[in-house]
Amino acid sequence: MHPVSPASDLSQQQHFQQRLQERLTAGDIVRFDRDGAICIKQLLTPEEVALLRDGIDANLAAPSPRAKVASRPDDPGRFFEDFCNWQDIPQFGRFVRDTPLALVAQRLMQSRTVRLYHDHVLVKEPGTRQKTPWHQDQPYYNIEGRQNVSMWIPVDPVSRAATLEFVAGSHKGPWLMPRTFMDNQAKWFPEGSLQDLPNVEADRDAFPIVGWEIEPGDVVCFHMLTLHASGGVEGPNRRRVFSVRFLGDDTRHAPRPWKTSPEFPGLADQLPAGAAMDHPLFPLLVDGNGVPQGEGA
Repeated sequence: MHPVSPASDLSQQQHFQQRLQERLTAGDIVRFDRDGAICIKQLLTPEEVALLRDGIDANLAAPSPRAKVASRPDDPGRFFEDFCNWQDIPQFGRFVRDTPLALVAQRLMQSRTVRLYHDHVLVKEPGTRQKTPWHQDQPYYNIEGRQNVSMWIPVDPVSRAATLEFVAGSHKGPWLMPRTFMDNQAKWFPEGSLQDLPNVEADRDAFPIVGWEIEPGDVVCFHMLTLHASGGVEGPNRRRVFSVRFLGDDTRHAPRPWKTSPEFPGLADQLPAGAAMDHPLFPLLVDGNGVPQGEGA
C-alpha cells in the first residue's frame, strides 16, 4: 500500500500556493459555486502530466478486478474504466500527494478539510463511438453532502467535440435518476423515486451547456451533482483521463442497499450511516486548519 498525503515540505507547499495564486482566481471560485464546473488552464506541470500518463499506462497494462469495458462489442474503439487504484499504482499516489490538487479542492469546496474519495481512470481509444450520456455522479455514490469536487484530467489533447460538457447551475437542482449508460436501466434508486433526467440532446439550445477544448496540464473541476456528458473519440486520437474526487467538511456516509459505483465492500460494517468519512480508504489530505497532512495522516 502506498500512503497518500500531500507532502509537508515547506518549500513545496510555498510553490503550490504560488501556483494557485497564478492559476486559480477568486472569479474561478465564484464560477464554480455558480455553474458547478470550471476549467483551470495549465494548472499542472509537464512533469506532473508525465507522471499521471505513466500511471494510466500502468493501469491499462495491469487492470484491477474493478476494471470494466464500457463500450459495446461492435464499437470500433474501446472505452476502458477502472477505479480506486491510488493504493496500488504508485504514480497515482504520488500524483495526489505531490500536486496542488487538494489545495485547489479546499478552495473550491470552501471547506476546512479535504479527504480523498476515489480515483477513476477513463480511456477512450481511437474511434470509440460510445458516448457518456448525461448524468450526475453523486446519485451513484455512497455519500451525502454538498462540499465535494471531481477533477477530470486528460493527459492527451481533447477536442471540443470529445470533451466533457456540463449544464451550468444544475448542481443547485434536485438529484436526478441514475441509470446504466448502455441500456438506460434504473439499477440504483427505485424507478420513480427521483426526478428523471431531462433530454438535453433533444433541445441543447434550451440548456446552458459549457465545455472546453483541453490541453494536457488543464484540469476540469466540477460538483458531483452537476449534470454532465461527453462524446466519443474521433479519428486516431486517444482520450486518456484520470479523474479524482475530493470530499469536504459536510460529507457523510450514506450506505445503500444496492451496489454503488464504485463499490466499497464491507464499508457499511465499519462506518455507520451519517458518520464523517473518517476511514483509511478516504485519507485526510488537508486538516481542519488548512494544513496539508504528512505521512501516516
